[in-house]
Amino acid sequence: MKLQPLGDVAVVATLGDAIDPETLGRVLAFASAVGAAESKAVTDIVPAYATVTVFYDSAALHDQPGGAYEAVCRVLQACALKAGAKPAALGARTVEIPVCYGEDYGPDIDLVAEHCRMGVDEVIALHSGADYLVHAIGFTPGFPYLGGLPEALKVPRKDTPRSRVPAGSVAIGNSQTGVYPMPSPGGWQIIGRTPMQLFRPLKDPASLLKPGDRVRFKPMSPGDFELWR
Repeated sequence: MKLQPLGDVAVVATLGDAIDPETLGRVLAFASAVGAAESKAVTDIVPAYATVTVFYDSAALHDQPGGAYEAVCRVLQACALKAGAKPAALGARTVEIPVCYGEDYGPDIDLVAEHCRMGVDEVIALHSGADYLVHAIGFTPGFPYLGGLPEALKVPRKDTPRSRVPAGSVAIGNSQTGVYPMPSPGGWQIIGRTPMQLFRPLKDPASLLKPGDRVRFKPMSPGDFELWR
């Protein structure tokens, strides 16, 4: 485990150099151990890919030997020993997300099909037939970065990002897929849209998904989309 400061409010713990399920399992096991330590100085724990970023209140640790940063590092080192090398189990929860592919809902699906040298129906079948793993939540609140995209669907991001992507847009960016929870700028290739809300600010937790969850996409018709919405 490598520890590095992130300004004067956080420590980044790096537990590997790969984006894969085993590394994510170690990340989640370590994040769980940090949460279980119940340190009053820790204000937030953010697991993602191969790192865990731990935010802290430096004022609560001003009197500790070596200062706040060193004090938090000692806590994290103890948590790493407690977590051990055994990764956390992944995929305990699978969330099915309905998607209306193509047409006005997925304006880039024809470009994706052309780039991948396949038909639109094959794009839909491959994308909806895969099992995805949530590696991180970020960019905007509730945005899931999903690993497990079939290699045949790997496409580059747009040269010029859109200034506004509709909420619920399902998109592909290089080797990942994701869902825009709210209207925002974005440069991924949009292939569909879901009526499901991925970020619910009045609920706890506000994000529908969390790292370690599994995701499946289920095609739906435009009529079913409008009825759901």
